[in-house]
Amino acid sequence: MDRLDTAPWRGIHTRILLVLGVGWALDAFEVTIINNLLTPLVADFDIDTTRALIGNWTVWFTGLLIGALGFGWLADRLGRKRLFVATLVLYSVATVLAATAPSFEVFLFFRFLTAIGVGGEYSAITSAIGEYMPARYRGRATVVTMNFFSVGAVFASLVALFALGPLSAFFTGQLGIAGWRGALLIGAVAAFYGLWARRAIPESPRWLLSQGRTEEADVVITAVSGVARDGRVQGTAVAARRSLRAQLAELVSPPLRRRTTFACTIDFAASLAYYGVTTMLTAFILVAGVVELPAAQVPYVTLTGNVLGALLGGYLLALAVDRYGRRACLVVAFVISIVGTVGLGLAGTAGSLPLTVLAFTVALLGATTAWIAVYTVVSEIYPTHLRATGVGLMVAAGRIGGLIGVLAPALLVGSFGLLTAVLATVAIFSSGLVAALWWYRNGPEAAGRTLEELAPVGARE
Repeated sequence: MDRLDTAPWRGIHTRILLVLGVGWALDAFEVTIINNLLTPLVADFDIDTTRALIGNWTVWFTGLLIGALGFGWLADRLGRKRLFVATLVLYSVATVLAATAPSFEVFLFFRFLTAIGVGGEYSAITSAIGEYMPARYRGRATVVTMNFFSVGAVFASLVALFALGPLSAFFTGQLGIAGWRGALLIGAVAAFYGLWARRAIPESPRWLLSQGRTEEADVVITAVSGVARDGRVQGTAVAARRSLRAQLAELVSPPLRRRTTFACTIDFAASLAYYGVTTMLTAFILVAGVVELPAAQVPYVTLTGNVLGALLGGYLLALAVDRYGRRACLVVAFVISIVGTVGLGLAGTAGSLPLTVLAFTVALLGATTAWIAVYTVVSEIYPTHLRATGVGLMVAAGRIGGLIGVLAPALLVGSFGLLTAVLATVAIFSSGLVAALWWYRNGPEAAGRTLEELAPVGARE
């Protein structure tokens, strides 16, 4: 592993980062595009907003949970590369079918399948990116890859603006479909490009070594590091073809129990924060009687938040994560997220569009950097044979938080008002700050250390 960890940054590292980053961008497109298309989708299917929100997000998060855990286990069992292809194929086909759905019920079914593919992406990409990278660049590379999520969110806003605006007549007149359907098809086309690009990614050398396939691992290590082997390739093999039950049992056993509890708790909070902020803005703040804004202009607000908040936050985290450490960045991100979300509730209650945009931008900066920091930390705290399953279990717990983040406002706003719903959401996801502070005091700092140092096979806490 020394060749991988001490290698200089090379062109192949950049290619791996970009190709996996495109996958994250596509995932973000699917997550955020519905927020931008909610009004025309509701009108097309002739349903009310609450039903659309509850239906879409329930099947979405259920699919993410199943996909993350199931495909995470398969990534540990069958390898990262196979899952890179399988998850994107499922995602691409299901997105096309969702765009052509004749009814809301059929639409939900294909959104469920899309979510399974996207959940698998979360596990496969997050577990793999650090396995190729030199130790001193690993944190930055992981953050940059994760920050493509913000690129995808920006792309979703732009696609929605054009699909509901200048391209609306084209989709309706030339293709005979509504603009929101055309927007989903654009995402599917981009996904097929991502599928083609992934052909060039080699199998993870660390996964190959964990399976005892040392000769194959040596070929990949040489190709990635540019340094030929000068001795026997070292690695610790574990039993291949382990069951999901065996993987989960090891994750919650005493050697790893505290790490797994931390991972599930903090991603629950980070996911709740991100989805709560974005859904609250588009469904309950930028609406008639609260902060007046035409539906066609909502993507401008989400675009501003994603460019000046999410993208900028990810860029700043990339600069800081190896310099100041993962633990400090995690704490700061949650503090910013909480402050921005409280500000969003106050601005919405005051009916101020400028303050709402500002608060949303700050909240999205914090929420985005929080979940990126979470994924960066958790991708480093498990041994290779458990890494994708561990990430998948974390994502599964996080999707429960995300579901609460989108459903709680819908249930609370009508009965208790916007500000109460915001403060209740903040109170729940503040558990993430508590977990971050616990990790700051008790967790290992990963900056500059190898994955094998951080999570050796058989190590005890």
